[in-house]
Amino acid sequence: MLIRKAQLEDLDNVARLFDMYRVFYRKDSDILGAQTFIKERLTDEDAVIFVCQNNDQKLVGFTQLYPIFSSTRMKRLWLLNDLYIEKDHRGKGLSKKLIEKCKELAAETNACGLLLETEITNEIGNSLYPSVGFKKNTVTNFYEWTV
Repeated sequence: MLIRKAQLEDLDNVARLFDMYRVFYRKDSDILGAQTFIKERLTDEDAVIFVCQNNDQKLVGFTQLYPIFSSTRMKRLWLLNDLYIEKDHRGKGLSKKLIEKCKELAAETNACGLLLETEITNEIGNSLYPSVGFKKNTVTNFYEWTV
């Protein structure tokens, strides 16, 4: 498996994976919307997307990160917003490989770390993230305001 940064040429395949990720989180499938969204991220370079490419050159997983900043630490902080592996390729350590690539990005960009959230019911994620060094934040409250 090759873990690499996504390019504009990967748009259709990344959009397919992104759509599957959204469906996993109970959103309606919207492949055209996914293509538009991912194309904007790649073109505007306001996100970093890493993909898993198998030996047949097929993309089977991805992760997407957004740059944010920590004022108290006065450094960049990466929001690991999306992580998805196709069902047939789960259990092979690909999520861990993608996360390691994210950690490399954080180090290369002199960031203070990675931040992520997942649903309480996401059993796979809630066992994966501590296994690769993430610690659950029990000190702060997470609030959200929605338009």
